[in-house]
Amino acid sequence: MKFGYTIIYTENVTQSIEFFENAFGLKRRFIHESGYGELETGNTALAFASNELGKSNLPDGYIKANGDKPLGIEIALVTEDVEAAYTKALSAGAISIKEPLAKPWGQIVAYVRCPDGTLVEICSPVGS
Repeated sequence: MKFGYTIIYTENVTQSIEFFENAFGLKRRFIHESGYGELETGNTALAFASNELGKSNLPDGYIKANGDKPLGIEIALVTEDVEAAYTKALSAGAISIKEPLAKPWGQIVAYVRCPDGTLVEICSPVGS
């Protein structure tokens, strides 16, 4: 067993992928007209699916990411320059949840919320 990908259900797949391209510099793998798309993120892809596709996959429903509060799950993006990545994300339309802060174990961590509601941790590598 290995981790394949994370899928975020969203109102607009193209807009979510474009945001991640602009805010975090990730590259688009593809977008399909069925309401599904992926970004290149290394061995594991970050994917987006339309809420319509989500309804067909999960007929009993689910909690959408764009509610009043972030879901209790986050996407963590690792960078050597957390402050610059945080500033770039804000300029692309993210909302600040927590400014960059040094953790006791030496990692720098910041939190933003994307326009589609996704919670993103921007962090330095552990032990850096």
